[in-house]
Amino acid sequence: MRIAMWSGPRNLSTAMMYAFSRHPDCAVWDEPFYAAYLTMTGLDHPMRKEIIAAGDVDAGEVIKACLGPIPSGKRCFYQKHMTQHMLPGVDRDWMAEVTNVFLIRHPARVIASYAAKRENPTLDDIGFRQQFELFEHAGALGQSPVVIDSADIRKSPETMLKRLCNAIGLAFSPEMLNWPQGGIPQDGAWAPHWYGSVWKSTTFAGAEGPLPEVPTALRPVLDAALPYYDALKRLTL
Repeated sequence: MRIAMWSGPRNLSTAMMYAFSRHPDCAVWDEPFYAAYLTMTGLDHPMRKEIIAAGDVDAGEVIKACLGPIPSGKRCFYQKHMTQHMLPGVDRDWMAEVTNVFLIRHPARVIASYAAKRENPTLDDIGFRQQFELFEHAGALGQSPVVIDSADIRKSPETMLKRLCNAIGLAFSPEMLNWPQGGIPQDGAWAPHWYGSVWKSTTFAGAEGPLPEVPTALRPVLDAALPYYDALKRLTL
């Protein structure tokens, strides 16, 4: 089994990867396309040189690895993918060979969290448009992808992980609910910049409070992202 978990940044995606890394049947891979994405776009992300040096800059080779042998002889290969990494021109038909899951989060929360780490995010930076396009592509390939909201996971981690595992045909493991502090060996090269909070955690954070106020300059990004989020929200587990 190969699970492609599609989300934008700042979306509980690392905690979800940690949860699946604890499953006795699962190997995990952190953002396989990141080095290729930075190479293709020329974007100046934090730790750009380290990311490119640590990854494969050929998207076609990354796809082969996503569909190749599962590491460590495991039965399940959980791949944490960022939707914005799937640039135009990168083949998407390989999605037919994996179980696609879409992890969503309210864009106001994503924007507030992302802006604290990298100023002035654009719609393309936060991945909502690409997430919806990938969802539609999975449907065109004959799949009915699972959609799950990070807010629901934080409210009730065990219930939602059980629902998710049931939906994708994987036995739930209670070990998924906890992980050791300090990160995991599979963390990407960018982890020191982005993963500070999750490194301090040992389980999912509790339910979130009211939506944050989005700065006026970023309201257009929020307004553009909301229709994509709302469309997928209606389909959640």
